[in-house]
Amino acid sequence: MTVNKFNLPDVGEGLTEAEIVSWKVKAGDTVAVNDVLCEIETAKSLVELPSPYAGTVTELLVPEGVTVDVGTPIISVSDAAAAPAATPTAAAAPAPEAPMYGKLEQDASDAAESAGPPAGGPLVGSGPKADAVKRRRRIAAPAAASPAASAPAVERAGIEAHDIWISPEAVSDAARPVAAEAEAVDQRPTLGGAITGLVNRVLAKPPVRKIARDLGIDLADVVPTGARGEVTREDLVSYQAQRDAELDQADSFWGKTGRPQEQRIERIPVKGVRKATARAMVESAFAAPHVSIFVDVDASRTMEFVKRLKASRDFEGIKVSPLLILAKAVIWAAARNPSVNASWVDAEDGSDSAEIHVKHFMNLGIAAATPRGLMVPNIKNAQDLSLKELALALNELATTARAGKTQPAQMQGGTLTVTNIGALGIDTGTPIINPGEVAIVAFGTIKQKPWVLDGEVIPRWITTLGGSFDHRVVDGDLSARFMADVAAILEEPALLLD
Repeated sequence: MTVNKFNLPDVGEGLTEAEIVSWKVKAGDTVAVNDVLCEIETAKSLVELPSPYAGTVTELLVPEGVTVDVGTPIISVSDAAAAPAATPTAAAAPAPEAPMYGKLEQDASDAAESAGPPAGGPLVGSGPKADAVKRRRRIAAPAAASPAASAPAVERAGIEAHDIWISPEAVSDAARPVAAEAEAVDQRPTLGGAITGLVNRVLAKPPVRKIARDLGIDLADVVPTGARGEVTREDLVSYQAQRDAELDQADSFWGKTGRPQEQRIERIPVKGVRKATARAMVESAFAAPHVSIFVDVDASRTMEFVKRLKASRDFEGIKVSPLLILAKAVIWAAARNPSVNASWVDAEDGSDSAEIHVKHFMNLGIAAATPRGLMVPNIKNAQDLSLKELALALNELATTARAGKTQPAQMQGGTLTVTNIGALGIDTGTPIINPGEVAIVAFGTIKQKPWVLDGEVIPRWITTLGGSFDHRVVDGDLSARFMADVAAILEEPALLLD
């Protein structure tokens, strides 16, 4: 038997570490080649790791939530086949046949059902409810029932703790002979034992039970003060008042004011995408001299164009938004101003020499806010896509990012980025350039505002574009011409037909 250890691989260019988010297998499971072993969070995305081995999982070497370096063993897989099941004996039930389509994982609810009734007899109240008269007749004559038949009788009658009132005198008379007999048969469950358990659990009249249900109070939590040990209406009122007082004193977001401030600090480890984003933003902000410019744009014709696209049969079932027109405008404007689609590359020998690499292709990055942090996947060769193909690519990119399934390859090689801060109702901003690029465009919200057109003030759909540029590559004149070209498309989308 050979035990193979699977080391954490580099699933992306330059990956040095990753966090084990969740295991999809456990010790003893049988796996085949390419079966998913676990999910890991890298500095760029959430990735599923397939198994390079077939066999039986012997040990998970790294627990969930732990970050380890590339090359660290994370799981061991034995090439030995799973041990055959024990041969059933005459006393054991025969093993069920395997399903036609292979082994199926047992659902938790199925497992609970297959386990059968809990130890100690059937659950009281598991059957359909009977009327009050039938329940009283079954309780009044327990001595006539045999121990073996008494528990199923309770189950069929559907006796439930919250549906019945039983006097202590009736219970003591009913339980005495059955309880004595139960001692002689190894304390097996009896009707008397079931009834005694019900009475010990709760005593309350139906109106009191209804009030408890309406208030969401478990009667077992209430201290009874009734003459016969029952919970009264006054007990519920007292309990509810006490519960309300406790809720008033419970911690809010700000915590209890009486606690020291150092105990009211939530500490969140910085790792994964958040850690990578922080490192990249610091590097970009202090390595590239940023310059930002802004322009107000009348996007009324863009809004009309988007409305027509939504009604078009060619775009049926495709989500269309003004971001689509902006993306096309950025591609069009970059072709007219190539140096914004470039990167600054320092010399590898540490000298002060450098190069500007102008890209004759557009890998358009779209900044996406996800539950795991900011991600910037990009659309490869966006310059070659039609308007419909670009819309489909944007939809797929957004869906994948929100699901946390963006792959490392989709995050690499970006050439220019768009960030849609308008989706959050923000007018504009000064975004930080994505590392390795020299320009980023922020798209603000589109609102109806008063606008002067042909000497008249009329309501128009207005947005504000903000652009940040690496001043080593893009000077003021170039950045202004680029932003003016983007604005021109939003003001008149028909220019895309040129």
